[in-house]
This record gives sequence, structure tokens and C-alpha cells, in this order.
Amino acid sequence: MTSIIDILKTLILGIIQGITEWLPVSSTGHMILFNELWPLQPEAFFDVFKVVIQFGSILAVLVLYFNKLNPWSSKKSEAKKKQTYDLWIKVIIGCIPAGVVGLLLDDIVDKYLSAPFVIAATLIAYGVVFIVVSKNPRKPRITTLDQLTYKDALKIGCFQCLALIPGTSRSGATILGGMYEGASRYVASEFSFFIAIPIMAAASLLKVVKFMIKGYAFSFFQVFLLLLGTLVAFVVSLIAIRTLLNYVRNHTFEVFGWYRIVLGIIVLIAFYIF
Repeated sequence: MTSIIDILKTLILGIIQGITEWLPVSSTGHMILFNELWPLQPEAFFDVFKVVIQFGSILAVLVLYFNKLNPWSSKKSEAKKKQTYDLWIKVIIGCIPAGVVGLLLDDIVDKYLSAPFVIAATLIAYGVVFIVVSKNPRKPRITTLDQLTYKDALKIGCFQCLALIPGTSRSGATILGGMYEGASRYVASEFSFFIAIPIMAAASLLKVVKFMIKGYAFSFFQVFLLLLGTLVAFVVSLIAIRTLLNYVRNHTFEVFGWYRIVLGIIVLIAFYIF
């Protein structure tokens, strides 16, 4: 019975990861809140699980954007190949700030900033920001990824550091950063997907290494749960990415702002009043 329940929890967590990783609502925050209500034990395993299954979301980006991200494609001209290399340079530059800060603060975040109150506060705070930004749109100066400069990429990467605090949303922080730098909603969203690839891959590897350094070892069943969660996150991410990009072509992020605020209030009521 315990095995069946853990499989059910894993399926739900994979769905949560696949949907919320790409929407500006915080995948980690949602998974932590779910785990508070229905824990996946032991806690040390969940700390690894919630990061490792993000690899499924990374694979979804690589599959959907394989041609766009592949600089060796025989279908591309030399000019297009050069643009693809240039895009990867921007992605790497954009990952540097969060990579450095995340490596330094990873343990602090897990120990002190994964509480429901922190998640609720960040959900509400950034929800307000999204509503304000949506109600006061600016004409974008960057309408294609090619127009994004290395400096723009670095600044957006600095915004990604904010996502180290659970409840912020990695995609939300980078999308806001992109729009602040003058990118259109579509370009900001796409670049957010791309700079997730190295960061999330590195975070997954770091969690596994730390787990094993501490003397833990994965059981066969835990490996199965990791693979299952990753697979579910991959499949759901394929749908979520396409849905979000279609949505942002003609809509603002205001609805996500209100969702964040409502969820933040529910979390405060559920965990600190009842």
C-alpha cells in the first residue's frame, strides 16, 4: 500500500512540476506546499526529488526546440548556425549569476527559506508585480532573440537569482527580467526556457552529489520514483510550454498575478490560522 501511495504522490508531483515550471507561479513552491500536506518520505529524498525531476522539464525544452538550439543542423545556413552559437553564448552568460549565487546559498535556502510563510509572501509579492507590469505595458525594443544583447542576457540572469527563494518562480523572475530589459512577452518567455537548461541540469546534479556525500543511497524503488517523476514532468512540460507560448502572444501575465495572490492568501490561512 505504501508503494502505491508513493507512486500516486510521484505522479501528482510530476504533473505539478511539468505545469508550474514554465508558468510564472513557482514549481518548487507548489511542490513544497504539496509535500507539506502529503509528504513524500523521507524528507532527504524529497529534497533531491523536487530538483531532479526538473530534468524532465529540461528534456521537454530540448525536444521542442531541438532544431532552434542545434548549431550543427545540416538544414541551417552558416549564418543561422552562427546565430545559434550566439544564442548559446547568451544562455551561458545568463546562467552565470544564478549559478554562482545558487552554489553559495543552496544549503541556506533549503534550511531557512522553504517555509510556507516565505512561499506565501513571495507568491503574493510577485503576484502584485505581475499585475502592475501587465497594467502598465511598455512597447518592447526586443522582439526577436537575435536582438537580445550579451548585456541584456546578463541582466536577465541576475533576475534569475531571485528564484532561489521558493515561491518566486524561476520562469517568473526571468520573464519579468526580460520584460524589464525591453523584451516582448514571447521573447522573454522563450529565453526563460533556454536559460533554464544549464541551471536546472546543474541543480539536479548538485542535489544528487550532496545526497550521496551525506552518506545516503538511493534504493531501487527511489530510483524508480525519480524516473517516473521525471517522465511525467517531461510529458506535461511539452503541453505546458506550447500552451504558455500560445497564450502570451495575445494575453498579459495578469491572470498569473491574481492566481499567485489568491494562492498565497490560501497558504497563509491554511498553515497559520487553522
